[in-house]
Amino acid sequence: MTAKNLRARVRDELTSEIKAIARRQLATEGANLSLRAVARELGMVSSAVYRYFPSRDDLLTALIIDCYDELGAAAESAEAAVDRADLLGRWLAAGHGIRDWALANPAEYALIYGSPVPGYRAPETTIGPAARTTNLILALVADGVAAGTLPAPSTGSGPDPGSAALADPAGALPSMPADLAAELDRIAALVAPTVPRELLARGITAWIQLFGVVTFELFGRFQNLIEDSRRSFFDHQLRVMAGHVGLR
Repeated sequence: MTAKNLRARVRDELTSEIKAIARRQLATEGANLSLRAVARELGMVSSAVYRYFPSRDDLLTALIIDCYDELGAAAESAEAAVDRADLLGRWLAAGHGIRDWALANPAEYALIYGSPVPGYRAPETTIGPAARTTNLILALVADGVAAGTLPAPSTGSGPDPGSAALADPAGALPSMPADLAAELDRIAALVAPTVPRELLARGITAWIQLFGVVTFELFGRFQNLIEDSRRSFFDHQLRVMAGHVGLR
């Protein structure tokens, strides 16, 4: 091994150790990370740690990216194990993959989906990792559109042009405000050009509901309400939202 490769290996190992210590801090201190405390646990002077992470925000960013990537990988791995034609099964698998990761990593979940860290502004490098679960759900919906099993839902003003209306037992949705329709068209053009806006809106609602239920469970909002059947409740909510989107 060359001296250059050895230095790179040592740097990678120390970087990983710094992040591991910081993640342990998350469990006790939340996002109130201290590079000095990390340095003490490493047995290093704080100036040495600053060579790896120039500021607390740099360390936070590295942890946030890792957490988003781990969560995305968990959801993608679970969803990939299901037959591509089984849209409902893929949605359920992705949802449970997200919940399972969150339950196994509550401090990390709180870092990326909890209260914003005062004074911290996430850089653009976090956008791609953060979008992995969203892109997974959008791809699932787009697959349904391509297969002809997910037509656009009907609204008070009628379905999107050229799309058949999705049967809705509750009746047609309210008419979509013009400003929302314009924004959804912009989003669709960027990330899901084949998905009609009404269907995109339902997909976003399902995504919000999924993470809302996980957040309520992780942050103790189900105490004295739903105690012994939380996995069943989560699965039920996934199925309700699948029906809202039209996943069969």
